[in-house]
Amino acid sequence: MDGNGRWARARGVPVVQGHRAGGEAVQRCVRAAMEHGVDYLTLYAFSSENWRRSGEEISDLTGLMQFYLRHRFRELDAQGVRLRIIGEPERFGESFCRELRRAEEKTRQNTRLTLSLALSYGGRAEIAEGARHLAERVRAGTLDPRDIDEAMFASVLQTHDVPDPDLVMRTSGESRLSNFLLWQSAYAELIFLDVLWPDFGEKDFAEAMRRYMRRQRRFGGRPE
Repeated sequence: MDGNGRWARARGVPVVQGHRAGGEAVQRCVRAAMEHGVDYLTLYAFSSENWRRSGEEISDLTGLMQFYLRHRFRELDAQGVRLRIIGEPERFGESFCRELRRAEEKTRQNTRLTLSLALSYGGRAEIAEGARHLAERVRAGTLDPRDIDEAMFASVLQTHDVPDPDLVMRTSGESRLSNFLLWQSAYAELIFLDVLWPDFGEKDFAEAMRRYMRRQRRFGGRPE
C-alpha cells in the first residue's frame, strides 16, 4: 500500500493526513475483496524498514492503527473477517500488541475473509527466523537435515496457515516487492498500479482482478 506520503505532499498537507486517507482506502480494499469473493487478503501496513522514518511519523502511524483497530474492529468482526498479524507487532509496544492479539483471538472463528496485517514485517527476516527454528531442531537432535524440504520450511513461516498469494498488487507505480512475502510470492502474479494508495478504490481492485484473470498461470509448465 504505497503512496501515502506522495499523496500528502502533492496536496500540501501533513503526511499524517495521507496515512489517514490511506486508512480509508484499506476499508475500500477489504470491501472490494469480499465483493469479489477473495478468501485471503494480506496488507503490508508497516515494513521492518519503515522504522527508519521519523519518530513523529511512526507515532502518527501507530496512533492511526490503534484508532482503526478500536473503531473499525467491530465492523470487520460483524462482516465475518478473521484478523491475523504477521511480523513483529511487539515492537509497537506492549499495549498495542495486546490489543492486536485480542482482536486476533476474537475473530479466530470468522470465515468470510482472512485479513492478514503485516506489521513491522520483512520477508528476509521471516525466512531467517524460519531457518533458525529448523537449525535449533537439528542441533537438538530432533530433526535430520535431510528431511528439510520446501513444505517443511513453509510450515515454520508466519504464513504457515494460509495459502501462498495468487496475486501481489502494489500501488503508486513502483515496480518492486520491497521485502514482501519473498518466499510465498515465488509464483504469484505481479500487478503494479499507477495510483497512489489513498486514491485506491473498488474500480482499481476490479481492474487488478481483470488483469489477473487474463494471465495464464503455468507454474513452470508448458502452456496448454
